[in-house]
Amino acid sequence: MNTIEQLSQTYDKKQPKLLEDYLTFLRFKSISADSEYREESQACADWLKAYLTQSGFQVEQWDTAGNPSLFASYHSSAKNAPTLLLYTHYDVQPIDPIELWESPPFEPLIKEGLVYARGAQDNKGQCFYTVAALKSLIEENGGLPIHIKLIIDGEEEIGSPGLTKLLQTKKEQLKADYVTIVDLGILGPDSPAVTLGCRGIITMDVIVQGTRGDLHSGSHGGVAFNPIHALIEILSKLRDPQGKVLVPGFYDDVAELSADERKLLALEFDQAQYKKEFGSEATGGEKQYTPFERAWLRPTLEINGIYGGYSGKGFKTVIPAVANAKISCRLVPNQVPSKIGQQVKQFIEKNTPSGVQVTVHVHEGGGPGIRTAPSSKIVQAFATAYGEVFKKPCQFILEGGSIPITNGLREASGGELAMMGFGLATDQIHAPNEHFSLDRLKQGFLTMARTIALLGENKS
Repeated sequence: MNTIEQLSQTYDKKQPKLLEDYLTFLRFKSISADSEYREESQACADWLKAYLTQSGFQVEQWDTAGNPSLFASYHSSAKNAPTLLLYTHYDVQPIDPIELWESPPFEPLIKEGLVYARGAQDNKGQCFYTVAALKSLIEENGGLPIHIKLIIDGEEEIGSPGLTKLLQTKKEQLKADYVTIVDLGILGPDSPAVTLGCRGIITMDVIVQGTRGDLHSGSHGGVAFNPIHALIEILSKLRDPQGKVLVPGFYDDVAELSADERKLLALEFDQAQYKKEFGSEATGGEKQYTPFERAWLRPTLEINGIYGGYSGKGFKTVIPAVANAKISCRLVPNQVPSKIGQQVKQFIEKNTPSGVQVTVHVHEGGGPGIRTAPSSKIVQAFATAYGEVFKKPCQFILEGGSIPITNGLREASGGELAMMGFGLATDQIHAPNEHFSLDRLKQGFLTMARTIALLGENKS
């Protein structure tokens, strides 16, 4: 059961049971951002633990202050077998705004080859084809050709704070020749690609305080400094009209790619297709760079939320006492998240007008940007498997999003890094009506299984 044809036949034979298990997995409300779902998250972890145990894995639950992570291992009987550490996660994003969902987010709906549910793609879909491929290889071949270690995180969507704290104490168990993050995507449904890196992230809350309480805008308008006005004034100074971030030192540590490195990346961008899919032109960020350069190779500063005052029905003429904003910075390799966070914090404090007070809370849990070599054995194994599944050459891409645990896992394991997945930008992850296609579920299964077979065939 090692060729693509054999693997495809196996998948088709097992497809009814695989789909049943996948839908069961999706029904768990494993929202890590809300402690009210702690029991549901534990139930989800228990289900995964049983699934892996039945497959022949030794499974441990690694408890944290929040949701637990699972560590599973399978020892191959093959001689000189390498060890592959796979990372994925079972937690999901909140479902708000619930009124925009066209079907209940935790009651999976299959429609025209797509599965609609929270976590359908991010990351339960990708987690499931991984564990299903491992299970099927063991059942069909009587074992695995390489040693497998598997980390399934319960808090990736909130920055993996619990698992991050465990990495140093678990280094011995995490040792591996290769480590792969299974939480990425491809450029299109017919565009196989291995991801060579992702951006880092740091996030912060900005709180502007004015008077002790809300005031009548008739009596105090023109007298009290409106915190919303102050917040807008502050935020407007963060970037210039060309999209350049104006925080001193923000770009100091950005490392440019060489011409040879750039040639390896699929940087072509279809402006018309982007507008068709998302309803807007790709005009954000630093205008001197192309869209994929801005998304993959450049750091950003984004305002993710702004609120204050009255926003209900009708009208309430108040000068609010407080205004708030949420800011995130996506970072490229060599930029240090904590350093960038402090630079932004100091810039905001320096540019706060008199009459209000500002508090900037820089969050923990960020991570640095990371890139890996396309020539590494694990990257080449995945690239070969992708090419066989799609019957066309595999491309190399980068990811603009962030998986904060990546660098810590690579350092703890000591393994060569690869990043893979089958997500599409149109899957609406983190949004209402998230979905994942059944054909990509199969492609993920085939790619994972074939890569493991290839690593087993080429042990030297």
